[in-house]
This record gives sequence, structure tokens and C-alpha cells, in this order.
Amino acid sequence: MGIPMGTPYFKIERDFVKQGGVALSSNYALYADQSTRVMTILAGFSPHQEVYSIDECFLGMAGITGLSAIGQAIRQKVVRWTGLPVCVGFGPSKTLAKLANHVAKKKPEWSGVCDLVALSAAEQDALVGGLAVGEVWGVGRKIDARLAEMGITTVRQLRDANPARIRAAFGVVLERTVSELNGVSCLLLEEAAPSKQQIMVSRSFGSPAFERTELQSAVSTFIGRAAEKLRKQASCTSMVMVFIHTSPFRTSEPQYSRSITVPLATATDDTLLLTQAALAGLDAIYRPGYAFAKAGVMLSALVDRDRVPQDLFASPLIASRNLMTTLDRVNAKFGRGMLTTAAALSKGSVWAMRQDRRSPKYTTDWGGLIRVRG
Repeated sequence: MGIPMGTPYFKIERDFVKQGGVALSSNYALYADQSTRVMTILAGFSPHQEVYSIDECFLGMAGITGLSAIGQAIRQKVVRWTGLPVCVGFGPSKTLAKLANHVAKKKPEWSGVCDLVALSAAEQDALVGGLAVGEVWGVGRKIDARLAEMGITTVRQLRDANPARIRAAFGVVLERTVSELNGVSCLLLEEAAPSKQQIMVSRSFGSPAFERTELQSAVSTFIGRAAEKLRKQASCTSMVMVFIHTSPFRTSEPQYSRSITVPLATATDDTLLLTQAALAGLDAIYRPGYAFAKAGVMLSALVDRDRVPQDLFASPLIASRNLMTTLDRVNAKFGRGMLTTAAALSKGSVWAMRQDRRSPKYTTDWGGLIRVRG
């Protein structure tokens, strides 16, 4: 339909519906469950797997032959077991594997599977010579524009570029990309996900929030979720950033955007302490009279829990750890948010996401199961 990615729905709703489009609300529980199912299926095709994102992973296939047939087997098994269509790309490096996946997805003649390893040098040259350099993993719009100024507009031209020249202009990261495009693997398979260096939780509101109490509820909810993620990777934080802003799309309304970073004397993973810091930051940047459309929190300066310097004047951590462990166990058993801070509670929650068009939770809720009648 020619709708650019990221376009606000209210701007295109009339034409979208007129052309037969169907809009659905976000259904994160369903997405996460389906992702887990797909990743479990893929793990059966290789002992080496890196889950890269919710809808993408790398498999180590060194020493395995007949890759195209394996790719088709992957597609068939995933669609049969989950109903989800997938594409598969094979390459001697991560960057080439992602490029092959792009080709498999965009070119119907590949039938959903592209094996660069099976192509001759001439065939590879022809293929990458027809791909824009912006399709390469890690080449964003700014780098794309700068490469164009150097006369590099295709994947083949970047592959054949002088690595020293690329490093001088862009740094070591893009130099490694050049090596990866030449089949030299520089990015190892990370079978164990590394700990995040930052944790952010933010949401656009379903309805504008005007009151301080509404924002306090939203920020407290977000900091609780961020703290849960922090504990899950056994980390602590000493920096809490809070931000709020109005909608940039509603230009006729007064605009306001502010953020603040609150340092902590001692790194912690305690939801109560983090909530106190976040709400103190919110109080400092809140201004009445604005229709706030989004808020969020970010935890940074993360350290391993076991490496947090001890404060001789701080109260013992045992009670805090026991409380947080209980909090996480209750929410894991009865559902996220079942046990939370009082600050996160709000009547009506006007800031909550609008999900009135959400499809059923087919695989995560008994009430969402499809019923078949004989």
C-alpha cells in the first residue's frame, strides 16, 4: 500500500481500511510464545544457536552439506508446527547469512531459501552487484549516504573496497563488515546471550496523560518491569533515567519533552529503591498543562550483582533480596503485575496501551484457545 514503516496509524487509517487493511493491536504474550516455539524448532537443526532477536536467530552449520534442502526442511517444519512463514539464508559469515536471508525474503525465485555457499564466484558477484549497500547489516542511512559520497552504492563495491580506507573513514566496525562480506567470519556465534548494558522500558499511551499521578503510575510500572529484567540477568544499576514527552505528531498542541538522570549512591536491583529514584526524577521534570503521550525509564551503569561494592553504612541486603525474590516468584506464577508497588496502581490507567483490537492469546490463555466443532 506504500505506507512507510513507523507511520502513525491515525494518519492512514481511512485509506488503510478503505483498501481492505486490517489493523490489530500489539499482542506481546502471543509474540513471545510463538518466538519460543520457533527457536525451539530451530535448535533441533544445529547444536549451535544464537537467538539474535524475537524473530531471528543464527545457527552454526559448519561441516554440514545440502544446506538448501535443510533450509526448505526448516521452513516446512516451522510453518507446519506454528503456522509462521520463515526465510532462511546461508553464508560463511553472519553478515553474509543475513544478506542471504534478505535475498530469500525479497526474491520469490529463491523459494524462501538462499545458499550463498553453493553459488560460484561469478554468481555471487552478479547477486551482490545488484543489491544496494544499505541492505548490509549495520549500514544505516547515515553510513549509506557517506558511502555514496565515496562512490560505494552496492554490496559488491563495499565488499571490494580497500579495508584500510574504510577503517580510516568509518572505524573498525565497518572494516569488519568488509571482511565479513569477503567470507571472513569476524563475529562469533554467541550461544549464551550477553548481559545487557542498558535496560529501557517505555510505552506510548493509549490516551493522553495530564495529571502527575497518572505519570507516576506509568513510571512506577515501567521501573518495576525494568527492575525485573535487571534481576533476571543478575545485575544492579546505579543510574536511573526518566523521560516524558508530548506527541510530536500533534503539532497544534503545546509541546514538551524532558529527561533526567538520577544517580544512586549504591548500585541496586531493589524495585522499591529504584521506584523512589524514578519518582524523584519525574517530580523534577513534570510540568502541568501538557498532554503527555509517552514516558519511559532506562537503567544504565549496570554491574554484576556479585561485584557491587559494599557500603558499610547501608542496611543489610538480605531482607531486600528475599523480598525481591518473593516478588518475582509470585509474578512468575500468577502473572506479571500481580504483585507490584502501590505507586504503580492507578484507577482507569488512562496511560495504558490501547489494545481493543488485540487478537486472542491463542497459545498462552485458555480463554483464547480456538474451538473446533465436529
